Order: sequence, then C-alpha cells, then structure tokens
Amino acid sequence: MSKSMPFRQPSRQQSRQMSVDPHNEIHVQQDHYIGIDVGTGSARACIMNNKGDIVGLASENIGLWQPETGYYEQSTTNIWRCICSSIHRAMDQHNVDPSSIRGIGFDATCSLAVFSEDTDEPVSVTGPRFDNADGNDRNVILWLDHRPVEETKKINATNHNLLRYVGGQMSIEMEIPKVLWLKNNMPKELFDRCKFYDLTDALTHLATGNETRSFCSVVCKQGFVPVGVDGSVKGWQEDFLTDIGLPDLCEDNFKRMGGVNGVNGRYLTAGELIGTLSEKAAADMGLPAGIAVGSGVIDAYAGWIGTVGAKVNLSNETLNAGVAKNDVSQAFTRLAAVAGTSTCHLAMSEKPVFVNGVWGPYRDVLIPDYWLAEGGQSATGELLKHVIETHPAFQEAMSVAETFNANIYDYLNEHLREMQEKSNAPTISYLGRHFFFYGDLFGNRSPVADPDMKGSVIGLSSDKSLDGLALYYYGTMEFIALQTHQIIEAMNASGHVISSIFMSGSQCQNSVLMELMATACDMPVLIPRYVHAAVVHGAAMLGAKAASTDKDGKSEPLWNIMDRMSKPGKAVRPNKDEGEKRLLKAKYKVFLRQCEQQREFRREVDEALEGWKR
Repeated sequence: MSKSMPFRQPSRQQSRQMSVDPHNEIHVQQDHYIGIDVGTGSARACIMNNKGDIVGLASENIGLWQPETGYYEQSTTNIWRCICSSIHRAMDQHNVDPSSIRGIGFDATCSLAVFSEDTDEPVSVTGPRFDNADGNDRNVILWLDHRPVEETKKINATNHNLLRYVGGQMSIEMEIPKVLWLKNNMPKELFDRCKFYDLTDALTHLATGNETRSFCSVVCKQGFVPVGVDGSVKGWQEDFLTDIGLPDLCEDNFKRMGGVNGVNGRYLTAGELIGTLSEKAAADMGLPAGIAVGSGVIDAYAGWIGTVGAKVNLSNETLNAGVAKNDVSQAFTRLAAVAGTSTCHLAMSEKPVFVNGVWGPYRDVLIPDYWLAEGGQSATGELLKHVIETHPAFQEAMSVAETFNANIYDYLNEHLREMQEKSNAPTISYLGRHFFFYGDLFGNRSPVADPDMKGSVIGLSSDKSLDGLALYYYGTMEFIALQTHQIIEAMNASGHVISSIFMSGSQCQNSVLMELMATACDMPVLIPRYVHAAVVHGAAMLGAKAASTDKDGKSEPLWNIMDRMSKPGKAVRPNKDEGEKRLLKAKYKVFLRQCEQQREFRREVDEALEGWKR
C-alpha cells in the first residue's frame, strides 16, 4: 500500500477545468463524485455531479462461497476487482473525464474482513486449515454468516453494560462473535497475526493505505462505545474483551482493531476526509491519484443519507414549525426505511433514546454529536417472495404475468384491484378483513427481538386459486405495514418523534404496499427520485463531503450536502377513507394479540413439558 498523499482542497477556480473549442467558446467542466455500494450480492458504482444528479451507474456481481450450511464467505480481492470494473463502466456511460472526480465515498455490508498485520495481505477465514487453498483470498465472513452460535451466547451471558447499546443482546450478525470464532478455530500463530476491519473500513484502507476506522462501523457492529459515553475512556472496552476471551485484542492499545483515537488510531464520522486515493488504487480504478476519500458507512446508513434529506412538503412535520426549511432537526421526524430482502429502520435523535428491541442509540456515526437508532424487520422482500412462491397457484400466476409482460407483484396488485371491483369492495384492504396473517417466519428483530418467533394465520381456507394467492399476498403486505407501525409506535413511545417514512429499495415501486404503509402508520411515505440507487447516491454524498475539506481540515456539514444534493421525492399520503382507517386499526389490535399470544402459547407448553425431556 502506498502512503496517502497530503490533501489540499482546490480553489473554486481550480476545481473546474476550462477548455476552449475551435469557436473560442469556453466550457466549464462539472465536478463529479463517486459512490461505491457493496451489497451482499453485488458492487455498485455511481457517478454524481455537483447538483446531485446521477450521470453514471454500473454494478458487478461479487463472489459468494458457502463452505457449510450457515457459513457465508467473500473476498476483498474479488470485491475490489468488481468495484473497479463498475467504476470503469459507470465512467464510460457518459464519457466522464477522470480528472473531474473530486471525491469518493464507500458503503458496504457490516461484514468482517481479515488481513495480516505483517504483510497487509488477506487472511483466509475458511476452516479447518485457513490456508487459502483455492486461491480465492476468502478473507470476509459475511454479515449473514451464522457460524458463531456459541460465541454469541457467551458474549450475551456477560450482560456487559455495552450490550444496552445493541438492544440488550449482541446479534450473531455482528462482528465480535465472528472474531471470537476465529480465535477458537484458527491456529494460534495465525490468529495472532490478524488485524480486523469492518468491510467498509477495509475498502477505504485499500483505497488510501490508511488504518482509519469509521465510527459507523465500530460503534454499530463491533462494540465500540464512543469516548465520554457511559464513562468510556478509550472506546474499546478492555473488561468486555477480556471477559469474552479476547484479551489479545487489548494489546498495544487495541492496535489490531484500529487502536485508540488520537493515540495510535484515528476514527471519523461519515464522509470526513480519511486521505486520498493511492497510486495503486488509482491505477486500478482508472482515476488520478490524490482524490479525496471519505470515511465510509454501513450500507443501510448510506440509505439514510440518500433519502432523508429530500425536499418535500410533509404536513405531518408540524413539529418543525418555526425552524428554517430543511434544518437538521427535521431528520428527527423522518424514519429511513431501507427495504430489500429485509428492512432496516433508522432514526436520528438529538439525545440518546433507548428502545427495547432496537439497536443503538449510536453516537457520532453519521453526524457528530447526534444519535442513531436502528430497528428492523428480519424479512420483508424475502417474506413476500416466500409466500408467493410456496402457494399452489404460483406457477399459474407467473404464466399469466408473463403474458402481460409484468412482474409477479404488479400482476397480483392488478388482480387485487379486479377482485375489489368484482366484489364491489370499498378498498383492497376490505378483501382481507377476515384474513389475519402474522409473518415472523424468519424470527423477529424489532421490537420483540425474539429469534424464535414464527408465523401464524387465522382465516385459512382450501382456496388454491389465483384469488387465494392474491389474498395471501395482500395479507403479507398488511403484516409488513402493521409491523412497521408497531416499530414506530415503540420508538415514539420511548422518545423518538417520527412522523414520516422515507423509503428506499425495490418495495418503493409497489404502490399497494406503499399506500397500505402510509394508512396503517397514519403518516406520509416518501418515495425517493432514485428508487434503486438511493444507497449508492448516499455513498456519493460522502465523497462530496470529503472533497469539501479545506486546508484546516474543516468540511461542509453532511446535512447541508444532503439538503443540496437530494432530489425531490413523491409523497404517498394516508387514505382518508374512515372505513379503511377503522379496519386497519382493528386489524392492528389483532396483530398485536397474534404477536403476544404466540409467545404465551409457547410458554404454556414449555411449562407443561418442564422436566419431561431428558
């Protein structure tokens, strides 16, 4: 890795190149910024101009290995190659001049990346030999890898105070359980040479050569408590790491995890300048060296950046009366719902707000001195897919959808409208008035935080037709909307002031679901301009923040950049039909009873069987 070059912010005149054509007309070249989003299955690059418009977008599928059931591995070597390929293609789409790139921002999944302290080369996480026998540099344990079951139990048995900042229990998807698993399974001499990064920090390391870590990564997923919070002195908690069996990581002031801020390490908030693009990374990307690189964030948090700054007149934001338009305090009322396979809910607050079953509050992860809370639904897109594909009428529905050149979701939405018209129903929701679907098939993350939760249905019939499938599909959408209401209700009861939902992801295109969400939660839902690119758009804004750094190290506030570069969105407002409001209110009461009674039934049976199984 080459050392990062000292960064000097170009003057306004220097930041735009000028050229003269044969007719003596002067052309001013626009500045551009690159956003990199590394998801579970692909790496994506977007090119954004200084007005916030996306002018280039490309993606590349990344490798995923599954050596055993529940084990998921990736490679930073492969991911980096996919990033660079995506940048080349995105730049080529509109012939963007590489010299116009001013800043680069990264986001990625909260996965664990492992490198050698000695050589800075990838270290294999594939047991039992950990020797990179296949040559694929599989040095990443993916976020959804569930190998450290026993390690997670051991961590949570400590009841350490830092656990209150992750909803009371550390998830198996976080990174410290995975580090502990590696210690328990790797040869000691190999583990002792390892250094550990969140994947986002690994990528900024590859880009700059710097060991800087992002607060977003370490606070949200690695048990780092910011200095001054609950008496934290160094950020890393020595007693906690010692108790769980990782005293090795405390050596040399936690050097292998990133060190101590201002002593032997450096930690930054989202988009703050880490350094500049190294010669090697620049050559890989086809860019000039010296471009500003911003501190990265976890992918869902980039979704917050890419959505909640949108300019929109939401009548529910009455809490901000008297506040200047798009003041940062408006963020407190806006829930970012980043929806894909699962849905992540992010809300900012001025003071720490603790909510049962919601991760956080996390300080400094996006904007200095503000707090973020992270709730979530374990499966939303995946739940819809599962319900549709396991119904007897699925193949018939797919065949009909194909004849209309429509996707399955658009077809089923249209089928529901036809059912509504045929039965003279006042709303689509009326069709499901006596169908009660509870969909925690993949466990519950928020607000119950119970991985043993399952699904239940009241109103089962023998209907195997397309109508039956459409009803199940509707019930699933209603469940997603009602559970969103439950999460928001729990967060507001604890001190949040959420009054609008800012969506991103493919579910935004489902008009029935968005209308249902707005009415069930009784608040407007905002659909972003870039439905499929809100996350990578947020990453590009991190690059813009890094590029704004002056010679004294000061940069433009992230909220100001979001306000300036975010595009107006489309608001979906609650249905004013009083009948539908009463219906969904009644269905919500049943939903809550289904949620609680399932746990009650399990307890009753477990008590009855106590002492029976040996």
